[in-house]
Amino acid sequence: MSKYKAAVVQAGSFPDDPLKSAVKTADLIREAASQGARLAVFPEAFIGGYPKGASFGAPIGMRKPEGREAFRRYYDAAIDLDGEEVKTIEAATAESGMFAVIGCIEREHATLYCTVLFFDGARGLIGKHRKLMPTAGERLIWGFGDGSTMPVFDTPLGRVGAVICWENYMPMLRMHMFSQGISIYCAPTADDRDTWLSSMQHIALEGRCFVLTACQYMKRGMYSHEHESLLGDDPETVMMRGGSAIIDPLGKVLAGPDFTGEKILYAEIDLDEVARGKFDFDATGHYARPDIFQLIVDDRPKRAVSNLGELMHDGTARTK
Repeated sequence: MSKYKAAVVQAGSFPDDPLKSAVKTADLIREAASQGARLAVFPEAFIGGYPKGASFGAPIGMRKPEGREAFRRYYDAAIDLDGEEVKTIEAATAESGMFAVIGCIEREHATLYCTVLFFDGARGLIGKHRKLMPTAGERLIWGFGDGSTMPVFDTPLGRVGAVICWENYMPMLRMHMFSQGISIYCAPTADDRDTWLSSMQHIALEGRCFVLTACQYMKRGMYSHEHESLLGDDPETVMMRGGSAIIDPLGKVLAGPDFTGEKILYAEIDLDEVARGKFDFDATGHYARPDIFQLIVDDRPKRAVSNLGELMHDGTARTK
């Protein structure tokens, strides 16, 4: 499919109620589909919540009891990938035939990850990407992803992958995504600064790909009264102001950025523009210099505990 309509969803979620957020996600998927969209990109941490302005009671060398309780609440709002939230979204993509890229807070055992989930209308949840490098205070509450979840999916809508928020400032990660032939580069984010758009335009030009970036539009009143906010407690205070956009492979802004409120932005994707753009620049092809520069990517999963029997079974280790 060379041409189709794509959407970026700029909306606020319910940070303390993941199932309610999933229901809103499903409704927004159906709304985008009703407007003819075939693909929708949602913001970072849309399900599970982005705890803007919270410190989790952790000054250097200390852990306050109220911070531990704040983390407990945040842990409870994260999702398991076999839970009702995922099933709710799978039902919406199956019904609408949409491909959806959605940020969530994923819970695995006692660790939380900032994750992007990929949903295919015909197949349900087909994969995920865990944020490799949480930024600043995010490292207190999120684990680090490894090289095993950096997929690009070959779909009728193009080769789709995702890079989360400030991961987009990691040149080697971008290079790896370009090497996989990404054409639909999704950038869920919590960065609502004016400077974000220029970074997205640069990536579109660098990768000669479409860039779809989505950020939440959130007011203080959408968080619970228990949420610690350095921005104050006026329910009308804007915590994240959006700035979502769609950019083509030559850096032209097709939709956005928008800072006015919750909405869905749409643009037509013409995949032929990718080849036209790569006529004079292909970062991992004819414009590369592998005789001088090479990138080595370790895409193996890194586990804290590995069982020898399992390793033997999957072929990654053998006894003599």
